[in-house]
Amino acid sequence: MASNDDAPVGAANGNGNTGAQPSLNVLAQYVKDLSFESPGAPNSLRGRDKAPGIAINVNVNANPLSDKQFDVNLTLNAKASFDQEVLFNVELVYGGVFAISGFPQEHMLPILFIECPRLLFPFARQIIAEATRNGGFPPLMLDPIDFAQMFQQKIAEDQAASKVKVS
Repeated sequence: MASNDDAPVGAANGNGNTGAQPSLNVLAQYVKDLSFESPGAPNSLRGRDKAPGIAINVNVNANPLSDKQFDVNLTLNAKASFDQEVLFNVELVYGGVFAISGFPQEHMLPILFIECPRLLFPFARQIIAEATRNGGFPPLMLDPIDFAQMFQQKIAEDQAASKVKVS
């Protein structure tokens, strides 16, 4: 069988592709917004006999910068409370600029809303942990997030909403 290794770069390889390898590159990562509030400090820093309740919200947004560059923002919000007292509230919007090329169009949304935030998450997690530690609390170590499940849930919600007609 003949090898196609000597084909010129960009030459068709028989399946309609030009031979360009799909690529996903992180061009930049940045903190867009970081807020830490501890409204009850220093009283909120005292030890407690049980763990506080912690509510965590996650959101992902993506915007095109050009036809091959995208700005993806991962928003993490964590609010710790004990009884009615807010111990801390931390919010982070962590962004990344990604160069994406060579993928079929139908793969772009999963790449933007699953793969890109998956690459950003470890860095955002570390920033949240350091912010809570610097605020006088134990570091908040967020559990891994299943961005694929989040994406599937969002698609299902959007489809359900499009079926509901306003009368």
